[in-house]
Amino acid sequence: VLSGLLGVGGGIVMVPLLVLWAGYAQRDAHAMSLGAIIPISLASVLTYGVAGKVRPGEAAALAIGSIVGARLGAGALARIEERPLKLVFGLFLGAVSILLLVRS
Repeated sequence: VLSGLLGVGGGIVMVPLLVLWAGYAQRDAHAMSLGAIIPISLASVLTYGVAGKVRPGEAAALAIGSIVGARLGAGALARIEERPLKLVFGLFLGAVSILLLVRS
């Protein structure tokens, strides 16, 4: 549950909390969320690995895609101004909300 709320995929929860409650700037909140993914992912991989639930080939493909995506995302984050970043993220949150309502 914590992994989903705060780490992997948790930017939907973590970023708004960091901005609204902790007073972080939008860019810093996104960076913090991205940084939190690493230890949370490692803990999950170890937990599932010990249980024999990790498929190495698929895990490697996801890791490669994640590394490339993180590099591209971090580069884009550094170039986007604060206001457009807030607008795009707000639109993304709205779209996710609509999907959650429609699919429930």
